[in-house]
Amino acid sequence: MKFGIIKERKSPPDRRVVFSPDELVKLKALYQDASVKVESSDIRIFTDEQYTNLGIEVSEDMNDCDVLFGVKEVPVESLIADKAYFFFSHTIKKQPYNRKLLLAVLDKKIDLYDHETIVTAENRRLIGFGRYAGIVGAYNSIRAFGIKFELFKLPKAETLSGREELISQLKRIVFPPIKITITGSGKVGNGIKEILDAIKIKEVSVDNFLTKNYAQPVYTQLDVLDYNKRLDGRVLDTKDFYKNPTEYVSDFERFSKVSDIVITGHFYGNDAPAILTREMLQSKDCKIKVVGDVSCDIDGPIACTLRASTIAEPIYGYLPSEHKEVDVFHPAAIVVMAVDNLPCELPKDASEGFGLMFMEYVIPAFFNGDKDGILDRAKMTDKGKLTPRFSYLQDYVDGK
Repeated sequence: MKFGIIKERKSPPDRRVVFSPDELVKLKALYQDASVKVESSDIRIFTDEQYTNLGIEVSEDMNDCDVLFGVKEVPVESLIADKAYFFFSHTIKKQPYNRKLLLAVLDKKIDLYDHETIVTAENRRLIGFGRYAGIVGAYNSIRAFGIKFELFKLPKAETLSGREELISQLKRIVFPPIKITITGSGKVGNGIKEILDAIKIKEVSVDNFLTKNYAQPVYTQLDVLDYNKRLDGRVLDTKDFYKNPTEYVSDFERFSKVSDIVITGHFYGNDAPAILTREMLQSKDCKIKVVGDVSCDIDGPIACTLRASTIAEPIYGYLPSEHKEVDVFHPAAIVVMAVDNLPCELPKDASEGFGLMFMEYVIPAFFNGDKDGILDRAKMTDKGKLTPRFSYLQDYVDGK
């Protein structure tokens, strides 16, 4: 079995990689039947020399590899026929902009495994950069607050070496007694929480957050039933929410009335109610000054997320009264941080963390007969056809 680490070709450039040099050394040591090759790249966070210095082959030609690992979508013209590929294809939700990519995968008889489809038998995702999106999202949201109110200056996350330096920078700040709300308790939400805990911002219960005043900065972390309520007033469980999302309406206004910063780490389903609405943002009672929309669904549940921002220009102003973008320093503007590729700002940490997950959950499946069904569940296409699990994509493929 020959594994290949491919060069990232999507623009803007992404410096992340599935495996660091050290992790590939471990892979070779653990699996004697495995060989590895790395495609030469001048943008990757780890240089070609870092791989070759550890005895790992670096080449321009990847045609002799059986399985190819990447991060972002592979351009159609760069796909090698009859190979197995792992990358984020952004096709499983029938994204219109990547239909041609899936068509090319089928035409070239490629076996496609999307990182998002690597799940447990209970459908829990095993692989992703969510934790690092949360880590950088928390940092960027606090940085945005400092910029808006000219209280402190933080360097951009991309200029720092990693998580520890982000934390070191944040620890220098003297915070006013602000209230921060986190939505979501998955990898992204917990990545946000990780940073707030590391800089000793106090976590408080939802009830205390809503009713008490504090002389120090505090935060609360919300699950879906903290900010959604059934239309009929019944109090059920989260399973009911996911099963019957149309029976619910947002109850987030109680948080918008007391929160200075909202940082989002929720997962949003298509039928779920909007979370932070235009009406909430326009209310005279709204206290929100910064929204760090790490989840970044455009025209989605967070009304002020008018567009994705960029690592180069991470923030913009939102004027609730007119529902439009304005300058960050407009006196009535809420600052929006909606960078949609946050882990790219910590490419080394994110790559090392990703590789650890891959080594734990995916690589063993190639050598143990896929006894846990990891590869079987993740496989989207098989020799030119959609697999049964992903047959729901057929109308997308057919252009219907």
